[in-house]
Amino acid sequence: MSLKAVLFDFNGVILDDERIHQQIVAEMIAQEDLHLSLEEFQHHCLGRSDRACFQDIFASQGQPLNAFQLRRLLTLKAKAYQQYLGALETLPLFADVQELVEELLRAQLKLAIVSGARRAEVQMVLQRTGLDRAFSVTVTSEDVKKSKPDPGGYELAIKRLNRQFASLNLFADECLAIEDSFAGIQAAKQAQISVVGVAHTFPFHMLQRQANWCVDYLHQIELDRIQAMFNP
Repeated sequence: MSLKAVLFDFNGVILDDERIHQQIVAEMIAQEDLHLSLEEFQHHCLGRSDRACFQDIFASQGQPLNAFQLRRLLTLKAKAYQQYLGALETLPLFADVQELVEELLRAQLKLAIVSGARRAEVQMVLQRTGLDRAFSVTVTSEDVKKSKPDPGGYELAIKRLNRQFASLNLFADECLAIEDSFAGIQAAKQAQISVVGVAHTFPFHMLQRQANWCVDYLHQIELDRIQAMFNP
């Protein structure tokens, strides 16, 4: 067994945008005459799709959404988010992302993104930053029926990598996931994938309880050490 692929979460791992999401969602909830605390946002939204986020927020406040209401909120959220990012001259990538990606590519590892974000949002960021050339597979909210912590996104990423690289013969225990949220860590582990938790969003000691490894910053990921764990 050896490490063959690294699967990245997107929001909170590649792009430092969790506060942007929180601001937009909180403003939208306020327009519905409801209140959203930071703790509620973290519980319902971090690491999860917008669909799951809105459904759970409104259900928790005794106002479950019908299909029309949900579509309206998703459309408004997507528009507000893309307008916000579109107005930024420089996108808020985490400082160590590009260096880590280059190191992984030099090690001839396959890279994929497994995200609850919309495809258009992920592609916009990847194209603007030049990272689109690094990732062979991108799994987004449109590709799966359930949000993280469901493992479906990770399982689909492995299937797509095997489809794209016929000789790869990739299995879950040959992959590493990089996640910043509890939902994401749970999704990867349910897919039988080892996880590095990066403390971009939650404190180190909280992620350490669930992830196989934990770091404060991406540059602290020691690839040689992790590869040795995969190939003892």
